[in-house]
Amino acid sequence: MAAAGVTTTSYEACRLTVTVDEPFDRFRERFERAVPRFDAARFDELDREDASWADVSRLTAENAPHSFMIYWSLDASALMRLAGGTRRCVEYLMGNHVIAERMYRHDPAALLYAPLRLAIYDGERGESGERDQHGPLTCLTIDQPSSLFASLGDLDITQVGLELDQKLADLLAHLRVPVPPAIAGVR
Repeated sequence: MAAAGVTTTSYEACRLTVTVDEPFDRFRERFERAVPRFDAARFDELDREDASWADVSRLTAENAPHSFMIYWSLDASALMRLAGGTRRCVEYLMGNHVIAERMYRHDPAALLYAPLRLAIYDGERGESGERDQHGPLTCLTIDQPSSLFASLGDLDITQVGLELDQKLADLLAHLRVPVPPAIAGVR
């Protein structure tokens, strides 16, 4: 039996924030079309059928046309409004379990960061409480996948994290929003 103990790992993560020159509701709708919800009923059916991983992979590809699906979301806007907040924010857990499995097999702790956590929220308001003079701004914020997965210290997991950087860049390009330099052109 292994000795009990504690390991502490310090690491640096890179947070990416993309400012979108588009109203919150419109951008959120486009994001949710590009990243559809996880179809739990269809995956439950595969589980009941004791389907093969190839079947799971096929269904995942169908469910995630841009590599990602939404496993969970919370629109925190109403709750925060009760505390006086005026900005809208929706947080998401977005990922792909076929990709996550490629890390999980090396270290189950990879599930600390898979699925990825992402927030879409109203951009900054000016001093007067009005939107910036150029119109409504929306922000998308996510920690760079490779910076999270590299913290596990496994080169195979780090490589998958770099692939996720590229898939995130591809998703942002599909959404026609700026791609942060930290993930642009990652291959």
